[in-house]
This record gives sequence, C-alpha cells and structure tokens, in this order.
Amino acid sequence: VQLQASGGGLVQAGESLRLSCAASERIYTMGWFRQAPGKEREFVAGISWSGEIFYTDSVKGRFTISRDNAKNTVFLQMNSLKSEDTAVYYCAAANRMWIDTSESEYEYWGQGTLVTVSS
Repeated sequence: VQLQASGGGLVQAGESLRLSCAASERIYTMGWFRQAPGKEREFVAGISWSGEIFYTDSVKGRFTISRDNAKNTVFLQMNSLKSEDTAVYYCAAANRMWIDTSESEYEYWGQGTLVTVSS
C-alpha cells in the first residue's frame, strides 16, 4: 500500500489547514502522526474503516479526522492552529480494525508533509 500525503504549508496561529492522504488501495485503519523538531514522532488522530475515531488530547476540539472510503482517502482538518502544532505530519495506515496510537502498529507510511505555524 502506498500513501500520498499533501496539504501542508505555512500559516499563522489561529488559521486552518487541511491535510489529505490517499492510499493506493483499501486499508482498514488510517491515521496521522507528527514529529516536531527535536521531538519524537507522536500520534495525532486515527480513524477506522467503520468510522471509529480517536484523537490525542492536545488536538481535541481543534482537529477533525475523516475519510472517504470510496476514494481510500483520509483527511485531517486542522483549525485554530498553534505554534506548537508545527511539525512534519505523516499519514499512516494499518490492516486492522481498531485504532492504535503506537507507530509500531502501522505498516504503511506516507512521505510526510510540513506544517509550520507562525505566532
């Protein structure tokens, strides 16, 4: 499975961005991770084929993950962005029915897209 992520960019604090990730074939669970400079990669949000959703606490109420199963695509709508959201965002996917927050549980990874939020 190949993942192609897009949508990163430079925005000011409080603005919005929408990330997209297209998978080359059907995949059960898709998610987003991010890695800020000097930090480890962390889970951001995940969505299962059935629509179960899980967010890390720091993005709850600001980020929304969704998917279009017909197009094998997952989206991450990011609102009210903060400088601490600055990171490279990675799309990940796994052939399992449940969401896992551990990156080791995801078999497939996209190339990463940079999100920079200026304060």
